[in-house]
Amino acid sequence: MPNTQTAELLSLSKNAMTVLAKRYLKRDANGNPLETPVDMFRRVAKTINDAEPLIDGKKQNYEQAYFKVMTELDFLPNSPTLMNAGRELGQLSACFVLPVGDSMESIFEAIKNTALIHKSGGGTGFSFSQIRPANDEVQSTSGVSSGPLSFMQVFDAATETIKQGGTRRGANMGILRVDHPDIMDFIMAKRDQTVLTNFNISVGMTEAFMEAVEKGADYNIINPRNGKVVKQLNATKVFNQIVDMAWSNGEPGIIFLDRLNRDNPTPQVGEIESTNPCGEQPLLPYESCNLGSINLANMVKGSDVNWKKLEETINLATRFLDNVIEANKYPLKEIDDMTRANRKIGLGVMGWADMLILLGIPYNSTKAINLGEKVMKFINDTAWKMSAQLAEERGAFPNFKGSIFDKKGAEPVRNATCTTIAPTGTISIIGNCSSGVEPLFAVSYVRQVLDNNKLIEVHPLFERIAKERGFYSEELMQEIAEKGTVQGIDAIPESVRRIFVTSHDITPEDHVLMQAAFQRHTDNAVSKTVNFCHDASRDDVSTVYRLAYQQGCKGVTIYRDGSRDMQVLSVAKKEEEKPVESIKQESGKASRKKERPRALTGATYQMETGCGPLYITINEDSNGLFELFTTMGKAGGCAASQCEAIGRLVSLAWRSGVQARQAIKQMIGITCHKPAGFGENRITSCADAVAKAIELHMLNDDESPTLHVNSGGACPECGGPVEHEGGCCVCHSCGYSECA
Repeated sequence: MPNTQTAELLSLSKNAMTVLAKRYLKRDANGNPLETPVDMFRRVAKTINDAEPLIDGKKQNYEQAYFKVMTELDFLPNSPTLMNAGRELGQLSACFVLPVGDSMESIFEAIKNTALIHKSGGGTGFSFSQIRPANDEVQSTSGVSSGPLSFMQVFDAATETIKQGGTRRGANMGILRVDHPDIMDFIMAKRDQTVLTNFNISVGMTEAFMEAVEKGADYNIINPRNGKVVKQLNATKVFNQIVDMAWSNGEPGIIFLDRLNRDNPTPQVGEIESTNPCGEQPLLPYESCNLGSINLANMVKGSDVNWKKLEETINLATRFLDNVIEANKYPLKEIDDMTRANRKIGLGVMGWADMLILLGIPYNSTKAINLGEKVMKFINDTAWKMSAQLAEERGAFPNFKGSIFDKKGAEPVRNATCTTIAPTGTISIIGNCSSGVEPLFAVSYVRQVLDNNKLIEVHPLFERIAKERGFYSEELMQEIAEKGTVQGIDAIPESVRRIFVTSHDITPEDHVLMQAAFQRHTDNAVSKTVNFCHDASRDDVSTVYRLAYQQGCKGVTIYRDGSRDMQVLSVAKKEEEKPVESIKQESGKASRKKERPRALTGATYQMETGCGPLYITINEDSNGLFELFTTMGKAGGCAASQCEAIGRLVSLAWRSGVQARQAIKQMIGITCHKPAGFGENRITSCADAVAKAIELHMLNDDESPTLHVNSGGACPECGGPVEHEGGCCVCHSCGYSECA
């Protein structure tokens, strides 16, 4: 097991050590680590260095440089490279796109290839736009087609079945063109959140569609089977339906297809129809891309960016990622051939929010946006210079002839693309920095550890500043964790509050402007989530979508707080309206257990669980919630006895003055079945069912519930807080990622 000395040597946080031990290090049959983080980084550095080509009979040695840049956490490659380099599997790419044609053979070939990619630890993107619409003719059988959505469900089921060695779960991107006849069904596909749970979905928008939206005009719907216009739809109505669904649960996202193809470096090879699962990497069919990110938090010197160190890191990282293409063991020959022919790499960043804090610049400021564009231009320009140098050493990418570079008469380059902004969910935990170009997800939050104790995690820069300036206290950190923001807390100096803004403190427009700033100098795309407060309107979402298009973004993903996940509710009844005894009990000051009256009133809720139907009865006395009983639809067994125990303990807690919301917090999100859950309430366990029944009861009460901010649901693996960022759903406690 990695020891404390190793952690100190690498400056690894406790969270980083936990994530590495659980997901990255070699393990024996019993799950015990066979290597330390130092061993892992040495393994990766050696494997990537071994891919250095012979030049004039000699091979340059960069092993120590690669080892140093990773162990100092200045640069980290994507997760599959850390996990698999130097191991038997040897699959080092995170992103793949597979073609899906309009035939049974093509569709099921894609499903087979998806299984092979997921087994190797990769994520897949698809365009389903070539599949003929539902109820269209099928000449070979004289029947009718079932349409793209029915086949997406087959892909989803296959992904659910495949296990990836316990390190990375399958993730898919599904895209349908906005002019496909089944587009309205696609937009509404995830209205039921229990379907397509292994897919992110995005509408592929065209410029013709966006122009029609602006004019309120109709646009053509085209059957992909024969290319004929079959009808017209009103663009504004379709756009509003996309907005409504995104407002409701965050999906579908939107991708601007014409914009992707305008920047397609090899149009002679094919058209870009899809991206990887988080949307930042547009790829041709059978193409993969290797990603890596520079930790900008380590690129600060005094009150400025350390441009010299940044340049050196870019050069080394570009060489590293080009070597990954050679060291990689691809899951399919077609992917091997296409990847080597175009040699796309995606160098990005993480720790952007930390860099701004170190420089004293608020994330939501013009100065931050201008610096973001300047930093990314420097990274992009430097990476391309290095790619040209690598082309001199090793030759241009094979598809250079006929590429956009060739047509412009540009000098040969080694890679068709150089830069991508990826989410960095787990590698930013290893790097102990903020994710991608996102703002901070929290300044202080509660982390649940293995023994069910809860620890307050504080952002290291905030903790350092708070202690240096004398306003640090455990009570203040607890208050920040409960509130979810430092804004409005007078104990914290205004100058500190100004720079420690979180994703929920920032306007959606500021999110988009930051994304656009980085996009202007990124070859591929920028993975980012635009966060909305729970009270945001559909018009707010519409405004952001239009702004993203106007600002040159290649796509956009939004998430309105509380729209997707069941969240903890609390009763917002005014304190002065409550009886004094009730106030004492709800504040936890009453220590004597209440006696049960002879008669109580209540309600019974049926919840579908993996163990069968669970009936939960909640009774009240004159002061509020009093007791809870459970009855299993299937009598007997451990489930029934455990549910009875839960009921007794909840009843005892309520009669001893514990608030209902505290009981909910302890139980909601506990998982013993599939993460997607059962039934319309997405029940993940019997305990989760009890928590959600209490929520339903409180919603049915006369008292008005309010939502806690910054609650993205509970992590299905550790129960910690989950945040929507980088176009994905990430737990910063254990490294779980919905898109990994």
